[in-house]
Amino acid sequence: MSRHAFFGAIALLLAALAAGPVHARERVVVGSKAFPESWILGEALTTMARSAGCDAIHRANLGGTEIVAAAARSGAIDVYPEYTGTLREVLLHAPNSTNDEVRALLANDGLGVTESLGFDDSYAIAAAPSVADKFALHAISDLIGRPELRAAFTHEFLGRSDGWGGLRARYGLSVRNVRGVQHELAFEAIASEKADIVDVYTTDPQIDRLNLRVLDDDRGFFPRYDAVVVYRLDLTRRAPEALAAIRRLLGRVDRVAMTSANAAVAGHASLGAAAAELLHAALGPAAPSPMAGPTAGETVVHDLARHVELVGGSLAGSVAVGIPVGILAAKRRRIGAVALGGAGVLQTIPSLALLALLIPLLGIGVVPAVVALFVYGLLPIVQGTYTGLTTIPVALVEAAQALGLPRTTKLLRIELPLASPSILAGIRTSAVIAVGTATIAALVGAGGLGDPILRGITLRSAPLILSGAVPSALLALVVQGLFAGLERVVVPRGLRLTHAD
Repeated sequence: MSRHAFFGAIALLLAALAAGPVHARERVVVGSKAFPESWILGEALTTMARSAGCDAIHRANLGGTEIVAAAARSGAIDVYPEYTGTLREVLLHAPNSTNDEVRALLANDGLGVTESLGFDDSYAIAAAPSVADKFALHAISDLIGRPELRAAFTHEFLGRSDGWGGLRARYGLSVRNVRGVQHELAFEAIASEKADIVDVYTTDPQIDRLNLRVLDDDRGFFPRYDAVVVYRLDLTRRAPEALAAIRRLLGRVDRVAMTSANAAVAGHASLGAAAAELLHAALGPAAPSPMAGPTAGETVVHDLARHVELVGGSLAGSVAVGIPVGILAAKRRRIGAVALGGAGVLQTIPSLALLALLIPLLGIGVVPAVVALFVYGLLPIVQGTYTGLTTIPVALVEAAQALGLPRTTKLLRIELPLASPSILAGIRTSAVIAVGTATIAALVGAGGLGDPILRGITLRSAPLILSGAVPSALLALVVQGLFAGLERVVVPRGLRLTHAD
């Protein structure tokens, strides 16, 4: 064998050895909705996929059903925990479909579904113990003729066909004082006697903690919500080992184990600890252990860095587009009316709705969040540029024209410097808006300081909320300070003095 052939064979061998680990470390993205049980199941699924040698990551807290389902359809996530009732009622709009029909409908979107994990977590209505005793409430039909009761229902329950609307029609309920609240805040309301009835999941640990009375669904309205796993069908080709590992959990997670894990998180145990407890209950000593999570300090630093990344990326885009659009609007008044009107319309789109619309196009994570923040940052910059250029004193404009300067030189050397206070004010407003609005980006898996805030609200944890809110407030102050310094550099001294007066 020649020397070249020998080294060629060695190179091929090394390439083959390298290709093995790359293939074995196929990336699997697990998603979960914005409530603790989904977080725990998502972490457990992630742990199982990692045990099969995959590079699995968990995108937790992805908002409601529609958002996480859109992420699965688009391929932004590969796996997520779901419930059969939700699949039929909300996603497929086929409440009477068989299991085979459910699988066929999901396959149209490139999705598959497993058998049950072993427990059902159905909707129910629960009453405060004092209220249940006072009105002798034992079944949902006992609510008939009780319009004075105060209900605190989750927004998803209020909007679902298998939620409040359908329940009210089935039972003929006349409860008028109905408020939409976040799930854990509903328990806060009922504990402080500001609500009488709430919607619950049957694995809610708060049922026992608050001694709530779960009312019997005596007319059989609520369907079963067996916990299942929805996955992309191409996972059977890309990472069959991960899917096989996840399937080890099927039929092994009972309601007692799930309720216990939920209670652990409600008691401020870490997500990894709760997932480890659930896996041990399901698989015994052979259960894989979740990866150790970062420390609290590391988490805050990571969230802050991601928040700055979101704000900086979106603000750069808003400035790059907003200033030219503002200039065009000032020079072409008809175009200006359209540009300002369009930017204003974009500003009115609810942030969560915009994020949901972007998921099928851009997936989840940083990209849709930055695009949404870019959209919200346009109006102040376009408006500031337009106002700055159209309010320059006429005498100064005429003087510039008398000098015979080229149009571009006049814009860059005369008009933009004169308009700089207004332009900079618009950019500063856009930056502050981005700092606050970026918290909602956590609902599409972008992370940032919104993540601990949303988790803290769900878990009623003031320290967790503050770990996101305080750095966010400090970041806003830093932004204000940076722009105050930038004004000294960008705005001509004479205009700074005039602006200060």
